[in-house]
Amino acid sequence: MASLFDAARACLDADTPEAKLALTAQAAADFAQGMFATLEDEREPDPIRMPGRPPRPHLVHPRALPRRGFGSNEGRAAFIHAVAHIEFNAIDLAWDAVYRFRSFPADYYRDWVGVAADEARHFAMLRKRLQDFGHDYGDFDAHNGLWEMAEKTAHDALARMALVPRVLEARGLDVTPAMIDKLRALGDDATADILVVILREEVAHVAAGSRWYRWCCEVHDIEPRAMFRDLLAEYARPVLHGPFNLAARRAAGFDDEELASLQQLDAESKR
Repeated sequence: MASLFDAARACLDADTPEAKLALTAQAAADFAQGMFATLEDEREPDPIRMPGRPPRPHLVHPRALPRRGFGSNEGRAAFIHAVAHIEFNAIDLAWDAVYRFRSFPADYYRDWVGVAADEARHFAMLRKRLQDFGHDYGDFDAHNGLWEMAEKTAHDALARMALVPRVLEARGLDVTPAMIDKLRALGDDATADILVVILREEVAHVAAGSRWYRWCCEVHDIEPRAMFRDLLAEYARPVLHGPFNLAARRAAGFDDEELASLQQLDAESKR
């Protein structure tokens, strides 16, 4: 019987966009068709490592990335590339959540296989739009911040669920509405329409993080709000920036106390 964990490992190791998208589509279809009848695996996952990547984009420190406006086609292409890079990383983040954390309920794997398939579709849409501008994925430098957080949380599913979907990926809920408005003002409805789809579906992805973060807390008898505050303070201060999209975050499973913690840490970082 085929193993979901082997399929996830293959998706992680795929080192071209074409291979990663094809393997993701196949694994998601196999999962939906019940090809992975058992979700038990006594093998230990491999230590986390960089997933398969094409030779480009060149990865640099975030501060080394040039700031470009939306006003030129080159600037807009660079922006689309940056979002495509986030989505490409998000495919691997979802598959690593499947691969790394064993003995979870079946719904956990159903959620993250579905997220991987969504992120692959998002990447494909953005890549096609990037090609409309005469570019392709890899033409601009990028950074590795998302995967670095995955490495920091590889030891603990609770920390992974709190910090990757609910902090880093949730950042998209905050910034995407303004990007959509700016693109529409420039007459770029094609790119804006893609971001509308991504924003709507990312709410469900962050909600999956909220759901399984709370499940982990319940299993370990941990108070989730206090733990979330502690994890934010330990890991996430440098990446917390308001203002926050409170409505989208509530829809994604944040409660008022958690939102207050986010706003408090953001305010403290500005003092």
